[in-house]
Amino acid sequence: MQARVETLDITVLAGGPGREREVSLDSGQAVAQALRRLGHHVVLADIGPGDLSALDRPADFVFIALHGEFGEDGTVQAELDARGLPYSGSRAEASRVAMDKVASKRRFEQVGIPTPRYEVVESLEATRLPARFPLPAVVKPIASGSSVDTTIVRSTTDLRSAVGGLVDRYGAALVERYVAGPELTVGILDDQALPVIEVRPKREFYDYQAKYVVDDTEYVFDIELPGALLKRVQALSLQAHGALGCEVFSRVDWMVEAATLEPYILEINTIPGFTSHSLVPKAAARIGLDFDWLCQRIVELSLKRGRGP
Repeated sequence: MQARVETLDITVLAGGPGREREVSLDSGQAVAQALRRLGHHVVLADIGPGDLSALDRPADFVFIALHGEFGEDGTVQAELDARGLPYSGSRAEASRVAMDKVASKRRFEQVGIPTPRYEVVESLEATRLPARFPLPAVVKPIASGSSVDTTIVRSTTDLRSAVGGLVDRYGAALVERYVAGPELTVGILDDQALPVIEVRPKREFYDYQAKYVVDDTEYVFDIELPGALLKRVQALSLQAHGALGCEVFSRVDWMVEAATLEPYILEINTIPGFTSHSLVPKAAARIGLDFDWLCQRIVELSLKRGRGP
């Protein structure tokens, strides 16, 4: 049985303004309940850029359970740094880079971590794209999480439509080579790569619906891939986590090309989903760290690294 912990006054931040708001509220509720079970005094705050009053409350620690814009892009981290409040996870700059898929891909390329070929499209020049970019392809926003507005396109017409929609909504689109094969994810906790999970959605890919709406996605630990490949993916995940300057915890997402068994990194999530059925908690449970103590470990590691950028 694990020892009780020193009681802290903790604010859990959830909600936010983006399209991942509902997921964030679920994560925040789960984290708050876990920390209360451990004896902490916890206030769950629904926060957004228009109202930062929750940060005025004296607290020993702030646990960020925000996903997407404002919470995962470095904005709230910079505000907490300015106020001298210790908080969970990566700092502002690492959060900003990880949220920006293009900036993070460039960093991965610099350190030799394979990532799918990509192009940034800022207009409907997509009509010329197929000549230099093979289909199928993946079209996604440059800065968004939970696979929001991500589609796989298989025709020029679909490519133009998907790119046009993202250019209208976000000002740009990321077009990425489609990698056909298993999807893997690796949780990082401190300096340890957690067990690899293979994600097997019933849908075309692990999109928002598969993650949060339907309940038929399979999560597999006994993966039918070479052990050496899985160890390589874990090692590369740790390297990627460090290359972006991430701290304490993250989740690294991969595709493995079935034809070559070459892994390609997709992105790093600095604040992955945090309910009892989310991927990082599943991986932590695999090594004997239950959800409550995973949250506690994140608090301890974050406090250990101290305040400030």
